[in-house]
Amino acid sequence: MTTVSVAVVQFAPGDDRVHNREIVTGLIAVAAERGARLIVLPEYSSYFTDPLGPSFAHNAEPVDGEFVTALAGAARDHGVHVVAGLVERTGERHRFANTLVAVDPSGDVVATYRKQHLYDAFGSRESDWVVPGETGEPELFEVDGLRVGLQTCYDLRFPEVTRLLADAGADLVAIPAEWVRGPLKEHHWSTLLQARAIENTLYVAAADHTPPIGVGASAIVDPMGVVVAAVAEVAGIAVAEVSGERIARVREVNPALALRRYRVVPRD
Repeated sequence: MTTVSVAVVQFAPGDDRVHNREIVTGLIAVAAERGARLIVLPEYSSYFTDPLGPSFAHNAEPVDGEFVTALAGAARDHGVHVVAGLVERTGERHRFANTLVAVDPSGDVVATYRKQHLYDAFGSRESDWVVPGETGEPELFEVDGLRVGLQTCYDLRFPEVTRLLADAGADLVAIPAEWVRGPLKEHHWSTLLQARAIENTLYVAAADHTPPIGVGASAIVDPMGVVVAAVAEVAGIAVAEVSGERIARVREVNPALALRRYRVVPRD
């Protein structure tokens, strides 16, 4: 059975794209030195400032731009897969796409995901600045036989997103986030990560920003909802072994995916 070392990387990207690239490539190097084969970085890793505004579209890049080129170079240098959040340029002058990019050890982009559920909640209006991603068949990629799916931050509150990934065959869901702090938000974050893992009997690897804007608490959660590695409130890296055998055994004990009587249908 497949066993893969996975890292979640927690840091706070800023409004200097060059500096963000330097931080990201350095963190990838450290995670690779610790044995990680899959490295998950936060949402908005290429550029972030608070609040969202016109500067995001101004600093947006194409998928083949400087940020992803840096990811690809680091992935090649260290022989790893990397997932990170990109502020992606769109055809709209004032809006961008909140995009996840996965690159493999050859430096090729093997999957992209554009955030589908925008953060129009808790006083925020992400849709004022972000073009929502289209629904459709999820893009999965493999790391040493482990099948990985992608979703972003606020998507975590919509269990259908993770269920579609499970139906597509995901063994692990990578969740880059900028989970904004607030009353009970830390509780929601940890509870939802464990719930998505338990109900889909798969691993979750979630990477958040550090406080004061993010909650931190990046974590890798196993198919029984056990946090097997985590970071507290400071910048750092957590690494854990993800086991295909563990998934298979949990699904024997808890065959919830096989027993369910409903399917998920996208809503226009």
